[in-house]
Order: sequence, then structure tokens, then C-alpha cells
Amino acid sequence: MKEFEAVIRAALKEDIGTGDVTTRFFVPLGARFRGRIFAKDKGVVCGLEVAKRVFQLTAKGSKVKLVRKDGARIKKGDTLILVEGPASILTAERTALNFLQHMSGVATKAAQFASVIKHPRTKIYDTRKTLPGLRAIEKYAVRCGGGRNHRFGLYDMAMIKDNHVAFAGNAPVVLAQRIKAMRRADPRIKIEIEADTLPQVKAFLPLGLDVIMLDNMPYGDMKKAIAFIRSHKGKVPEIEISGGVDLKMAARYSELGADRISAGSITSGARPLDISFEVNTK
Repeated sequence: MKEFEAVIRAALKEDIGTGDVTTRFFVPLGARFRGRIFAKDKGVVCGLEVAKRVFQLTAKGSKVKLVRKDGARIKKGDTLILVEGPASILTAERTALNFLQHMSGVATKAAQFASVIKHPRTKIYDTRKTLPGLRAIEKYAVRCGGGRNHRFGLYDMAMIKDNHVAFAGNAPVVLAQRIKAMRRADPRIKIEIEADTLPQVKAFLPLGLDVIMLDNMPYGDMKKAIAFIRSHKGKVPEIEISGGVDLKMAARYSELGADRISAGSITSGARPLDISFEVNTK
């Protein structure tokens, strides 16, 4: 959880500021509490360790027991975390729940997408459509739900989109030169290109790419493009399908047997899972 430490601390600073004025005036000094975080909805839980860290940082001396593990399927009424500690567990409550509800919502959405992918070759991927500052958190949640992570940012994988192609004059020879230069600069980096039409797929295939994305392409053209790519005698790239993919579309697209289907709504369209915290005095 070290990779999440900075965002956890930032969230606590945002919420607590100069102090929890309500708890300060309404809770007797020295009071101790027992708390239970539980599900009010079914789904895939995620963010338990993050919530635990919130309590550790905010309520010094508290005891936190995780009843479930990240990635577990949960149902309404399931206990997820037990907490025992001072009044400051009330101060930690909202931040812990915010992380837990959001991360569980993303994990649940990823699980829904993964469940409709029937072709054994096809895997569901997320995108960069994440909340600013929460990308690592959300991409972890995607993995907990059974999805896979696309590139983390602009630096760890090259994605040649239509605007980049336009700056290359829509000329395959110029694209080839720039791809070659990119390979020389960093031989390890994966290179993907976005194709909107079947003619583009045919023009891009000889460029030696790692992934070709079929973006918002008609279903029939996708089928032809996949067959054409797989019949290529040279390097055969992975095939990705993308573009406004919802659950129904993902199920249909998976029949084509592409390597990847990416869906931004896994993160951008995830509904927070309903999770609550109840506290009793000792």
C-alpha cells in the first residue's frame, strides 16, 4: 500500500484540515468505540487495506481487523472491517468510506465487464479515464475486479492516435520513420496505433506495431480487420477493440476473438458501492 500513501494523506488533509470540530465538542475525551464497516449492496470489495491505513493514520492506537480481502465477492449485510479505538475513528470514517466505496464500485464494474467476455483469448482492459490523482487507486481496483490495466500514463506505452497520424501527413512512410526513431530511443516500449477504417488497418499492419486498436469501427469491418491481421505473414500485433464500449457491446465484441477490449466506463462510469459504518460505545 506504499504507492497509495501520498493520496491517502492528501485525502485526510483535505477532509480534516485544522481539526474535526464536531467530534471535539460532542464526544467525551477518552471515549472508546467499536465500529463495524459493512456492505449494504452486493459486489466486489476493494480498498480494505487503504481504509485500514486511514484509521491507522487518524486514530492512533486503534485496532483494525479486516474481515474480507480485496477482490472478494460480497453481499448485503456482510461485515468487511472491525475497528476499535478512540473518538478519532469518527474523524477517519468519511475518508475511509470514500476510498472503500469508490474502489469497490470500480472493482464491481470491472467484474461485470469480465463476466460478459466469453472468448478465452479476449481480456477486458481499462483506459486512462480516471479521476485526477486517483489513477493508481482505480487501476488497482480494476485488477481486483478481474480486469487488466492498459498503459498507466503517457510515458509507459506509445499510443499513436488520429491526431498523431495527421501530423505525420497520414503517410505510412512517415509513420514508419517515427516508429523506427521511437524504437531506437527505447526498444522496450510498446507501440500501439489507432485505426478507424479497414484501409487504415491494411496500411498500418506492415509498420511492426505491438497493438492495433480498432476504434469505433463497424462490427463487420472489425471482423474483416481481425481476419486480415491474423493472416499477416510478418509480425502479428495484438488486436484491441475500443470506442464507447458498454456491457452489451463488450459481450458482442468478445465473440470476435480480439486480444483486448478496452472500456473507459470501467472507471469513469463506476457507481460507488453502498457501504456503511456503524459505531457503538464500549
